[in-house]
Amino acid sequence: MPTITYLPDNKSVEAEQGETILQTSLRHGIPHTHVCGGNARCSTCRVIILDGLENCLPRNSKERALVNCLHFTPQIRLACQTLITGPVTVRRLVLDAADVELTSQLTPDKTPITAGEEKKIAILFADIRRFTAFSGSLPPYDVIHVLNRYFDQMGKVINRNGGYIDNYMGDGLMALFGVDDPQEAALRATRAGLGMLEAVEQLGDYLENIYAMSFQIGIGVHYGEVVIGSIGARDARRMTAIGDAVNVASRIEQANKEYGTRLLVSGHAYDEIRQQARVGREFADSALKGKSGTYKLYEIIGLNT
Repeated sequence: MPTITYLPDNKSVEAEQGETILQTSLRHGIPHTHVCGGNARCSTCRVIILDGLENCLPRNSKERALVNCLHFTPQIRLACQTLITGPVTVRRLVLDAADVELTSQLTPDKTPITAGEEKKIAILFADIRRFTAFSGSLPPYDVIHVLNRYFDQMGKVINRNGGYIDNYMGDGLMALFGVDDPQEAALRATRAGLGMLEAVEQLGDYLENIYAMSFQIGIGVHYGEVVIGSIGARDARRMTAIGDAVNVASRIEQANKEYGTRLLVSGHAYDEIRQQARVGREFADSALKGKSGTYKLYEIIGLNT
């Protein structure tokens, strides 16, 4: 009988004749997600075929119908429909409740739209450290999945603190606080930054279990004046912030690499949160790449409230 090797379980089992990959999983006690009950009405049982794709029978009509909507590559198969004729190695791609929630997220972006307007807001930049090295050994689908899971967790923390993600830049993001409600914008951005660091630590357990490696992030927060407005083609406009304050926030995030910190805020942001902030180190007269003059930066290690 043909064998199936499952990752990240590192378990090899035999498949009976006429048995799908999902049926084999369940028979051998492998916790294989299948929200629709194995009826090809969802994609939560999907696997990536790492070896032995030639031993998988062609997609049946049910699988083709779903794949045509989701644009899977040939290596991504529905376990509930795939039959095999020889040994294969697969990686389960939906592993827990968070993955199930993520794969079913179809709600449209509800970012508010506004005409050009000057506002003082808090801008947060975050970037994954050494993500190129982390992702270099992973299949492309896994890289995208890890990024989506990371961005999903970061978005929850940011939204919970009254901000929203304005832009994604590879493995980096830019979030805005105070666009609709200016109250305590810098404090909410800082609280979000600390929450993001905690969420990444929790995500690290998931990554270590699956890939035997994880990553850290750097965060920069600045408080300053920007122009808020909707940009883009007429049928694809989105709200964003433009101005020198955005550039400063980005450079502050990058300064974490030089100072060996994880969360830095500008002097302007610190002025807004000094009563609540717990400061690690202070960096006076800091030069920011691409900016003239010097800046005072503060390492935030916690908040008193």
